[in-house]
Amino acid sequence: MAAEPARSDGPAAHSVRPGTFSALRDRNFRKLWIGTVASYVAFFMSTIVQSVVAFELSGTNRAVGAVVFAQGLAMAALGPLGGAFADRWPKRRILALSQTASALVLAALASMLATGTLTVPRLAVGTLLLGAGLSFLAPARQAFTAEIAPAQARGNAIALNQVALTGSQLLGPACAGLLLASPLGPAGAYAAMAALYALAVAMLGFLSPSSARSDAAGTHVLSDLADGLRYVWTHARLRVLVLFFVSVVMTGFPYVTVLPGLVENELGRNADTISGLYLFSAAGGLGASLVAARLADTRFGQPLFVATAGIFAAALAALSSVSSYGGAAAAMLFVGTGFGGFQSLNGTVIVRGCEPAYFGRVFSLTMLAFAGFGLMGLPIGLLADALGERGVLRAMAAGVACVCAIAALRLRAIDRRAAGSAAGEPASARN
Repeated sequence: MAAEPARSDGPAAHSVRPGTFSALRDRNFRKLWIGTVASYVAFFMSTIVQSVVAFELSGTNRAVGAVVFAQGLAMAALGPLGGAFADRWPKRRILALSQTASALVLAALASMLATGTLTVPRLAVGTLLLGAGLSFLAPARQAFTAEIAPAQARGNAIALNQVALTGSQLLGPACAGLLLASPLGPAGAYAAMAALYALAVAMLGFLSPSSARSDAAGTHVLSDLADGLRYVWTHARLRVLVLFFVSVVMTGFPYVTVLPGLVENELGRNADTISGLYLFSAAGGLGASLVAARLADTRFGQPLFVATAGIFAAALAALSSVSSYGGAAAAMLFVGTGFGGFQSLNGTVIVRGCEPAYFGRVFSLTMLAFAGFGLMGLPIGLLADALGERGVLRAMAAGVACVCAIAALRLRAIDRRAAGSAAGEPASARN
């Protein structure tokens, strides 16, 4: 088996202790981060608007699940290729092209909705195209961040991307809710999302062009993809971290598919009031991501990564039992805390044990989590229609808890073996 990549867990690696926002002192990262915020706000607006529009067009959970499934299908098919291209092509160019495509798709959806020609199948096709763009956008953004950020604050920079993400979980639903309730309605919301993606593209114009990998012409993209898969599989810690993240997201994050139905069928509210619940989730996630940014480059990153998954599982169990909208809001605060912290720390614990040449491919594998979540959307929606939203949420909570326990045991065993190797123990003593 190949040797583990060098990790930055030792005392020397933590002699530099950047502040919570220290990476923003770098001018290039600051410009990229502003565009990232605009892009994330548009994305989280779309999460709300797509679900509400799908539910209102059909009145069923399966329609919401079908729309989510379309995005997941695109990400599952193209996500690994997106990571391979992020390690081959100029990353700034990938960001510009993918965000321009997203802006055009959202503008088209706005036009169809305004003219009364939007249907669930057309909405699903639009979501499929958005998922295709996201397959290239997400790994390129993380890899570009790791490339331009100061080396001693690289984990902080990636965590600050998650601060942007969780902060946008506050701004996105707020903007979506205001626009949905305004005379502009969903069509206006789609137009606003297109404008935000256009702003993100404009911010890239203030950054110097990035360069392609020097030896990219000598290898095929599929060969690069296979090399990335081998790299992760032959490094035990990376393998467990990637599988852990993918499993938790696939198992627990589909709760967003049943949330409109839970609100309308169990709590007696209109489906479009889920935007208020997302605000509580985002508030918890923002607080957790700020803590994660502070601790990202310390030895506490990995233990906290596991602990936040446990918080997420407990919060899903609580959400399944609420009897009022206020109770759902309180549960969603902790859902956001657990998942926001977990997602924020994912990139930081991975980047500390990954060689820079593989950043794009490794990050794209973690993005398969959201492809898997999308693919789970349709069966979860069907189960919720048949068995009820509460039972589905309880099953999700139990699944996340099991995954968390298994990952904690595996990571502890890897840490013990690593400590034994550092101490010079014979192999027989470590097995």
